[in-house]
Amino acid sequence: MSEEMIPLNLVIGDRTYRVRINPSDEEVVRKTVKTINEKIVEFKTHFAGKDMQDYIAMVLVWFATEQNAAISNLVNLDHVSSRLQTLEKMIDGGIE
Repeated sequence: MSEEMIPLNLVIGDRTYRVRINPSDEEVVRKTVKTINEKIVEFKTHFAGKDMQDYIAMVLVWFATEQNAAISNLVNLDHVSSRLQTLEKMIDGGIE
């Protein structure tokens, strides 16, 4: 049975967005918005004179880069795990 969607007001930068989400996603969404707003403040302190759209674009690039790096790390871990399993089989075969 699917969860009933709940309304949520999110403030990103200087705008409020009303969205509907699954209740189980609320904590993750709120933490993500908090991170986004913290990064906006960080970029504002480093790059004075830009407008909010510029800061949000910077955060978007930062966030997408972080996600891609995490995915890349998972792929690398899968590869290492696969190689370790192969080596383990070779060692087990040599011991027997």
